Amino acid sequence: MAEPIRVVLVDDHQVARHGLQSYLRAFEDLEVVGEAASGEEVLQKIEAWMPDVVVMDLLMPGGINGIETIKRVRALLPHTHIVALTSSTDDALVGAALRAGAIGYVRKDTRLEDLLASIRAAARGQSLLDPTVARLVMQELTRVGKPGVELTEREQEVLRQLALGRTNQEIAEVLMVSNETVKTHVGNILTKLQLAHRTQAVIYALKKGLISLDEIDLP
Repeated sequence: MAEPIRVVLVDDHQVARHGLQSYLRAFEDLEVVGEAASGEEVLQKIEAWMPDVVVMDLLMPGGINGIETIKRVRALLPHTHIVALTSSTDDALVGAALRAGAIGYVRKDTRLEDLLASIRAAARGQSLLDPTVARLVMQELTRVGKPGVELTEREQEVLRQLALGRTNQEIAEVLMVSNETVKTHVGNILTKLQLAHRTQAVIYALKKGLISLDEIDLP
């Protein structure tokens, strides 16, 4: 049996944290390994918890806000994925969360099933785009990717598969290459385009017409 997904919850409202923790405990593939009430607290404990996914409230009091916390968590634990969770629909906040390194963005008024799907997708390095923020994600199209950079034909195909939500192993099977070859291509793509993570790769692929919104999984 696969190891459960290690989840950390960050929200300044204790009732919200405990309610979400109680919900997630019902699923055998998830394990809540920690919770924090502020950016400062999660940064102090994150390396001890070693989570696969952090569910991060963006609007927290204190000296370190949610956006800065995302940046610092990603710097400390690059393999930990972050799902931003907030009641805000502010366009700038959505864009800031994605640029900071969040792999997903889920509104607090979404269904719990949708948040659950986003956590599971994030653990696989995939994004489920919340339909309520899809328009805002599209606005990011003009902000990502270095102009003038050309990808090889194989890199474009890897990017397309990546943007469709496939794991490295799945891409390797589709393209009939090794997993290590795919990892190399993914690294080259992110470096060339100056992208921080796979969510931005999805946005870039949309911008370049390699995929359409209809092909992306929405909760």
